[in-house]
Amino acid sequence: MQTVDAAGLPIGDGHPPRIVGVLNLSPESPYDPSVFADPGRAATYVDEELVAEGADIVDVGLESANKRFSVLSAEEELDRLDAAIEVLESVSGDVVFSIETRYHEVADAALAGGFDMVNDICGFADPEMPAVCAEYDAAVVKMASPPDLTRPGAIESVDGIYAALERGDLTEKTIVDPAFGGWSAGKTTAVDRETFERLGEFRGLDRPILVSINRKNFLKEIAGRSTDEALPTSLAATAMAVSRGVHAIRTHDVAATRDAALVGAAFTRDRASIVNESVTIEELDAATPREVGRYRDRIGADADSEDAVTRVFELRGLLAADRGTLAELARTNGATVAAGAPGTDRDGIDRTSTGDTDGEGTASALLIGSVAAFRRVAAAIENDRDGTERLGAVAEAVRAAIE
Repeated sequence: MQTVDAAGLPIGDGHPPRIVGVLNLSPESPYDPSVFADPGRAATYVDEELVAEGADIVDVGLESANKRFSVLSAEEELDRLDAAIEVLESVSGDVVFSIETRYHEVADAALAGGFDMVNDICGFADPEMPAVCAEYDAAVVKMASPPDLTRPGAIESVDGIYAALERGDLTEKTIVDPAFGGWSAGKTTAVDRETFERLGEFRGLDRPILVSINRKNFLKEIAGRSTDEALPTSLAATAMAVSRGVHAIRTHDVAATRDAALVGAAFTRDRASIVNESVTIEELDAATPREVGRYRDRIGADADSEDAVTRVFELRGLLAADRGTLAELARTNGATVAAGAPGTDRDGIDRTSTGDTDGEGTASALLIGSVAAFRRVAAAIENDRDGTERLGAVAEAVRAAIE
């Protein structure tokens, strides 16, 4: 996983989760607490609310990206940029400043005016954006979007989001953002929920990940909360996102989000990383075949990702004969059966006197193997003419579990 240096702030594995506070200089923005028209008041807000509460980065918006509003032109954004630069010059706190824009002209002027990084909400739809950021050696967030400057975030499937982030040349300092939120009619809360469930796949891009999930509809919907009531859902999701490998969280609630991110980081599994003079070894997050597939595709490897991830199922109610048959079928198809003590299942109930036994009673067993091995075991059971009803049920259940 690459680490991105944003004006001296490292973002990536092995570093604390970074908190991105929000400042809007756009009067049409819907979240009032972060909206300012006066640069002096905006600078005070940055110092006393964002930096003081733990923001590492302040993302400054010149227009609302809400699809209900018409898109500003580059010239209109540039007209607002002077006020943003005045804010930057008036802030006393130590913080990285990011400009949110879709235009390379605005990014160029902002970076020349003292901004440290760019948040491109149209994901390099402006083809000059990567070159401008590279020229300034500036970090840039690429939000998943179609190649259309008028439709930020309007991608309606997880695979489409991944493909958008892969598309084109990424700079050495690109951070990826999977674009949570209702950016288009087809970008539903169901798409956002699936994206969150599959966050680990985005680590396959080998770039730091930023998410903006603060009080989003897909979280409010789960708990049945309004925007004003939705902070707890955001904090729960923040801790989960960090534990799944996210590196930066964009938020309007800086202090609380910082705390949630630190909790998530504290309980994130350590990933081995060993570097010496001749070789580098990095442990990857790969809990599903799809996650393995993302890494495989990035390096152009030829391998079956279903053979790469081990899963474990506990089976209960199997007779001794069934356990023996299953163990042999597993062994010959790349899986393992570890049987428990005869006569008891995991719950400790003695079933030897039920009459439904072969003299030794039922016992728990662990079925251990890859998804590909489980498919082979299920097929072998189904092809075994001497297979029992119990083993047939095992095959059916295993197939259902891995699909």
